[in-house]
Amino acid sequence: MSLPYSPMVTAMIQSATLGGLANVLAQVISSYRTGSEVSIDWVPVFQFLLFNLISTPPNFIWQDFLESTFPAHPEPSHPKKSDTPPPPPKLSIRNTAIKLVLDQTVGAPLNTLLFSTFTHSLRAALHPAPRITSLFKAITFWTSSGTVDLTRVDFDTIWAASLDEFWPILIAGWKLWPAVALINFSAVKTVQGRNLVGSLAGVVWGIYMSLLSAQ
Repeated sequence: MSLPYSPMVTAMIQSATLGGLANVLAQVISSYRTGSEVSIDWVPVFQFLLFNLISTPPNFIWQDFLESTFPAHPEPSHPKKSDTPPPPPKLSIRNTAIKLVLDQTVGAPLNTLLFSTFTHSLRAALHPAPRITSLFKAITFWTSSGTVDLTRVDFDTIWAASLDEFWPILIAGWKLWPAVALINFSAVKTVQGRNLVGSLAGVVWGIYMSLLSAQ
């Protein structure tokens, strides 16, 4: 009998799968817009899959920190003694508002910088990245030694490029993620559940970022 995955590992698998799916859908949309035949380039698909694997653990820890520090349904400080079961704790509007503000002013900017620096660094490390439409060949490419060469990366250039696109990406994200965060913090009780909701919303965001990254 196999052992169950930990919540974080489950979250990583979910996010990576949906991140890769988002890039596939973005390529389909791009082909539809240009009227060209749909042919999936698996190199950027693996790039988005890898990004989600890397970014999920710190985000999982961040969400766990927010919930443990500002619980959505805090227990009363001085519970009243009674023979009847106490009613479930009410949603804390204060804690929900604090989590929402922190998530969008601390978490969102850090995620934006993480995505930009990762994308530009990997693009430089892979340069020139081939177009591979065979899934098997793409797996071979990504698992071959020397595919990712960090000596090609000029981190000063990468940081400058990341800062240049920081505000456009962050502002675009504020059109989606505050609503997702509000639903998560007010209606979804577990960090695992919030990660799944975020990953599903991330499909839409991933399509946008894939189209932006391909420009």
